[in-house]
Amino acid sequence: MTPATKVRTLDDIATDGHVFSIIAMDQRNTLRRMFTAVGLDASDDDLRTAKADVARVLTPAASGLLSDPTYGVPAITEAKALAPDCGLLVAAEPAQRRSYHGEPRTHRDPGLNAQWALDQGGDALKFFVQLRADRPFRAEPDLVAETLSVCQEIIDDCRATGLPVVIENLVYALPGEDLAGRVREDAIIEAARALNDLDIDLLKLEYPGSPEGCRRLAAVLDRPWAVLSAGVPFDQFTDIIRIACDEGGASGFIAGRSVWREVVSLVGQQREEFLTSVAVPRLERLVAVAASRARPWPEAARRVTLD
Repeated sequence: MTPATKVRTLDDIATDGHVFSIIAMDQRNTLRRMFTAVGLDASDDDLRTAKADVARVLTPAASGLLSDPTYGVPAITEAKALAPDCGLLVAAEPAQRRSYHGEPRTHRDPGLNAQWALDQGGDALKFFVQLRADRPFRAEPDLVAETLSVCQEIIDDCRATGLPVVIENLVYALPGEDLAGRVREDAIIEAARALNDLDIDLLKLEYPGSPEGCRRLAAVLDRPWAVLSAGVPFDQFTDIIRIACDEGGASGFIAGRSVWREVVSLVGQQREEFLTSVAVPRLERLVAVAASRARPWPEAARRVTLD
């Protein structure tokens, strides 16, 4: 069976225990800003090299790697940096984002579809949105309906092609709003509730901020979810995974900067030593926490299957 006709499931990006231990290296503009923050003017080649270096050292310990098609996937493919047992999630959202009066506005590039992701060697397609399902309705445009409609288009395309779809959501502050505490928790819960109504294979969601928030999240979900790191310090993310799994029924994690942040200030042997001696042990610790606490994704999806 050729890669193009292989039947893909979430197990292609999960461990043998059906848990997600995924490294995220799909940043583009964010990664360039990280280089700038440490006084470096990164070229496109610098971005590609960093992505290939992270993939080569970390993917042997990961169940999946999330990368972008602009720099990451081409560099990783050329360098043969992806470990054989590590699945590939291809980020399919456009690099340039739109807005409406300061609020994010979701759109997709029809060319970045499921077949395109398969052609990149992908085992799953990931699409990033910023949904505020609790946004007060205004006449036009309805940003909530627009975002959910784009997600449905992506789901339909992936279903027809046989490729799992991962939807990532980050909430954002509405005009004049202080997005903190209970307001932020409510926003995360309501967005998850709306996305749960769609036939999404895996949700990549923010930590809602507390054990209680995780229990509220679990109450509205009947499909698998993985907690994202959002660049929080490593030790903090370790606790987040534990709480998300214990209280929220998370099926694992998708971690980026919390694991490999320091690579942007290092080159050559120093980068290699950091990845080997610091980043790998970090990842292995996260993997161990998820392996002992995460809910296997088929159990999380069982209610949907039975329905």
